[in-house]
Amino acid sequence: MIRQPTLRQLHYLDALARAGHFGRAAAAANITQSTLSAAIKDLEETLGVALVDRGKRRVVFTPAGQEVLKRGRRLLEDADELVAAAAAARAPLSGLLRLGVIPTIGPFLLPKVLPRLRRAFPKLKLVLVEDQTARIVDQLGTGALDVLLLALPCDCGTAETMELFEDEFLATMPKAHALASEAEVPPAYLAEEPLLLLQEGHCLRSHALSVCNFADPALGPVVEATSLHTLVQMADGGLGVTLLPRLAVDAGILRGTNLAARPLDADPRSRTIGLAWRRGTGRRNDFELLGRTVAELQREKSGSAIRKSQRSSQ
Repeated sequence: MIRQPTLRQLHYLDALARAGHFGRAAAAANITQSTLSAAIKDLEETLGVALVDRGKRRVVFTPAGQEVLKRGRRLLEDADELVAAAAAARAPLSGLLRLGVIPTIGPFLLPKVLPRLRRAFPKLKLVLVEDQTARIVDQLGTGALDVLLLALPCDCGTAETMELFEDEFLATMPKAHALASEAEVPPAYLAEEPLLLLQEGHCLRSHALSVCNFADPALGPVVEATSLHTLVQMADGGLGVTLLPRLAVDAGILRGTNLAARPLDADPRSRTIGLAWRRGTGRRNDFELLGRTVAELQREKSGSAIRKSQRSSQ
């Protein structure tokens, strides 16, 4: 019978690659350095090939070692998927779920839906990672994240996506600005104003420009910010006009400012909020259930906000 590597050996090999040093890798894996070294040597003997060059300061992987590491990580991901699929079969949305979310969604949507998710699925252990789209897509591909909450369309590679709801863009400017008197703001009017945008790398920038049919960077005067809160401060300071997602406005991002938010006279006028996960995952049913739950909670929240707005206008 052909000897095969064990998952434990592959886990230790992965730890060694991440740490680059036997001592640090052993500490990360909660084992002794001699145990780690013996496991790697046994793996090399099993495969009949040297995997690492052992230097005094840092471990260097051989070409064969790099290939074994790449394939071994796939096997570890598949093993994680197997365990997760079995857990999902026992109870929906249970166990560890690593959710990546972009910063223009997370702070404005999650505080409303997370308490309901915890009540509905008490066995779910949710770990949140907030970062820009490209970075969380990369982490999805490496297996560091299980599912993403982001804005579509995006360059998600081979990942499957699920649309949840539309998030309308609102033109935002000081209340004394001439555009604040418009019931709906034509995007062409914004092209004549100093436009405040998020920096490159934030998908909200490209989605907002796409809705307005603006070319980037041939826009005229543009001022860039690192976050939506900074955009709001800049607009409130009279530096220009900006585009904000309704998620952020409904969550109160304009509270305490002298800003007005108006719908766009554009079609389409929104971005799509959705989920993305690795194609072929054994947890697809879980992720679809998560998507349906988030979409339903958002519909309830939106309906409540509309009723509140109607009461205040009466």
